[in-house]
Formats: sequence, structure tokens, C-alpha cells
Amino acid sequence: MHEAPPTPPGASTTPSGASTTPPGAPTTPAEPLEHGLKQRHLTMLGLGGVIGAGLFVGAGAGISVAGPAIVVSYLIAGALAMLVMRMLGEMSAAMPASGSFSVHAERALGRWAGFSVGWLYWFLLVVVLAVEATAAAQIAHGWVPAVEPWAWVLLFMVVFTAANLAAVKNFGEFEFWFASLKVGAIVVFLGLGVLAVLGWLPDTDPVGMTNLTGQGGFLPNGWGGVVSGVLTVVFAFGGLEVVTIAAAETDDPARAVGRAVRSAVVRILFFYVGSMLVIVTVLPWTAQQAGLSPYVKVLDSIGVPSAGQIMNIVVFVALLSALNANLYGSSRMVFSLAERGEAPRGLLKVSRKPGTEGGVPRRAVLASVAFGFVSVLLNLLWPDTVFLYMLNSVGAVLLFVWALIAASQLRLRARLEREAPGALALRMWWFPYLTWLTLAGLLGVLVLMLTDADARPQVLWSAGATALVLLVAVGRQWREQRGRTGSERTGSERKESKRKGSTLTGR
Repeated sequence: MHEAPPTPPGASTTPSGASTTPPGAPTTPAEPLEHGLKQRHLTMLGLGGVIGAGLFVGAGAGISVAGPAIVVSYLIAGALAMLVMRMLGEMSAAMPASGSFSVHAERALGRWAGFSVGWLYWFLLVVVLAVEATAAAQIAHGWVPAVEPWAWVLLFMVVFTAANLAAVKNFGEFEFWFASLKVGAIVVFLGLGVLAVLGWLPDTDPVGMTNLTGQGGFLPNGWGGVVSGVLTVVFAFGGLEVVTIAAAETDDPARAVGRAVRSAVVRILFFYVGSMLVIVTVLPWTAQQAGLSPYVKVLDSIGVPSAGQIMNIVVFVALLSALNANLYGSSRMVFSLAERGEAPRGLLKVSRKPGTEGGVPRRAVLASVAFGFVSVLLNLLWPDTVFLYMLNSVGAVLLFVWALIAASQLRLRARLEREAPGALALRMWWFPYLTWLTLAGLLGVLVLMLTDADARPQVLWSAGATALVLLVAVGRQWREQRGRTGSERTGSERKESKRKGSTLTGR
């Protein structure tokens, strides 16, 4: 292991070697990370990163409030996510960095923004990691009751920690196969659903469009139901951001992230909206309920044997995939923060194998998994008190992160067009109008959450956590500026004293 070289004052660098100084300024070499991810890893990470338990299980809650119009809710939420990813893809292709949007926020808005969004996102990942580990352990405990859930959690954490400590290609391979299984499951589901609608399956009659227009019509709860559906499903699209973090560990970050973003956003929208359309077409929306997988209900209705167990396996894989991705993303984010002086520099230690270029930030991985273990312990011991408060404190953080991505893109796009237009390999559509529209949409979701009794605690707790981090960031920046001013004043006084002494002695 070796220490990263110090970064010169006024500049910071990324693991990919891209400087966070303005375009055209001299760059300095960064602490190298291993470039072990391939394009296939990044593509499948983009496709599978957001396909998780939120889709396979959580979709039932959205259907129960929006009815068949949940399709519209997913279109709206998916459009927001797609626009944010396009902005993030534009910045990451021009300035690839392991810190991704944290680095971009620092360049666009200042150190306070990079510090805030980086630590908030890290906190989000390590807290959600506990939910995923615990939920996967409950499924595994159902299969093997003799093994307690805490033992399964320990096993999962140890396995994925070891995989992330060994080499980045291990993370890539895990995610590639996990994502392949999830994508394959949805493709098979869509195929069976279409056959069921057409009546081409054995012992089935054509369903037609009856379930889309019956039981109160397509909008049984009006547009209010659509809005409630958006609030329920928008967070299911979180996770795509990891693609831009991982791109820095490919051989050609700018090209890799551009291709991954282009392919991921449209296909994910197709998988989500297509799944919902099949579900509400095959079965009446009134047959769905929160907490139960609508996929299981559909598969049961068309006679797929052991549908429940099949979906349990898919959800189990989805949870482990998310756990692995969150551990990876959190370690790279805190590494990037350390690289820019926003986290302890001891986290910059990177393992290096003889004959290889770059390595793995093992201390950053261990720091992230350590807090993940704490989160898991709190979830097991106090799920309805301490951990619930922690979970609420990150409930709306994703929206804050997305808003800062949009704000950063507004500033950086104009700067890049002026100083380095050739770096814009991937461009945001209809800039700046769609960026402003996205910001307005994110603000609208936050306002609607405040009016919803169930969602309001998440917004308030998340706002409190964000305000605390912002306070720390501004305090750090003020202290550093004061220190620099004091140093400059002391230097000036010393020069003046020396000048006066020279005058008195006649020198």
C-alpha cells in the first residue's frame, strides 16, 4: 500500500487523472485506482443498478394508490431520473472522476457543495446498505431457518467486503451476473405477460384491455392518485449514479460513461414502464396490495409453478446486488472526498499488486463497511426507533443529490462550452430549459412530500441532516479562509517589520 502524492494548493485531482481545476489548467497526477472494469461491466451496472426490490416488491404500493395510471407515475418519475442521468452523463464524460457528482459540484459551486453532496450520498449508501443486508438475511433465513438472520448478515457483509477489497474486477463480475439475472427475469416476465394478454398461453383466454378501463377506469383515484404514485416510485430509480462513479475505473472513462448512460436510461424506462403495463393489464389493479409483489400475483395467475419462490430468488439477488453496489459506491465516494481534503487523508491508502497499474482503496472500503456494520446492528436492535430515525434522515437525500447535479450542470455546461467545447461528447437535451424543468420537478416532488403525512417525516429529517452537513461545510470553508487571511496578514506584518528595521539601520 502507498500514500497518494499531495495535491498542489488550488487544485484537486481525480483517480482517473482528470483535474478538478478549470478546463485548460495544468493537471496533476492523482492516486491511481485500478482500471479493471470493462464496458460490459458498466453497461450491466447501468441496467441492473436500479432494478431492485423497490421494483419487484415496492411496485404494489404504487399500484394500490394510482391504479392502472401507475404507468403514468412511472413515466413521470422515470423521465426525471433520465434527465438527471443525462446531465450527470454529460459532466462525467467531460470530467470523469471517482467522486463523480461530488467533484462536479465542487467545480461548479464551491468546496461546500462538493463536501455536502459527497458526505450526504455516502451516508445514504451506508444506511440503505443495512436495509438491503437485513432484507436479504430474512429471505435466506426462510430457506434455512437453522441459521439466524444476524449470521446471514455477517456472511453477506464478509463476502462482499472481501470481494471489494480484492480487486475492482471482482465487483464488476458480481454486478455483471447479478444484473444479468435481474434483466433476464424481467425480459421473461414481459414475454409471459404479453402472451397472457394475447391469450397465447395454455388454458388462457385473451385479457385484452378490460383491466385498464374497468374497476374505476384508467384513473380510478384521479390525478391525485398519479401524484401519490410518483411519490411512491421515484426513489426506485436511485442507484444509476454509481455508473458514473465506476466509469473512472475503466480504461476509457469518457467513452465508457457516455455509452453506459445512453443505453441504460432508455432500457430501464422500458423495463419499469413495460412491467407496470403488463401487471395492470393482466390483473385488475384492485388485486394488488402494498407489501406483496405484483410480479408473484401475475405469475400465479398465468399458472407459473412456484412463482413465489422464483421471485424470492430474484429479489434476493437484487438485494445482494444493491448491497454490493452500495459498498462500492460509498468507498469510492469517501476516497474521492479524502483525495480533495474533505475526509481523513489516511483513507487514500491504495493496495497495489506487483506489475499492475493502480489498486483498491482498501481503507475507504473498510471505513464504509464499518459504518455499514453499525447500521446493520442498529437495524437489528432498534429497527423502530434509532434506525428508523437514520432511515428517515436519508429518505429524501436522493432528491437533494439530484438537485445539486442539475445545479452543477447549469454552471459547468456554460463553462465547458466557453473553455473546452470539445470535451462535450455527451450533451444534455435542450439545455438549459430541460435542466430548469428538472429542477422545478424535483422541487415539486419535495413540496408534495411535505403535504403527505407519511412522506413528511422523511423530508424534515433529511432536511435536518442536509442542514447539519451544510453547516459543517460552510464552517470548514470559513475557518480555512480565516486561516489563510491570518497567514497573509502575518506575512505582510513580518515584511513591514523587516522593512522598518532596514530603514532604521540604514540598510
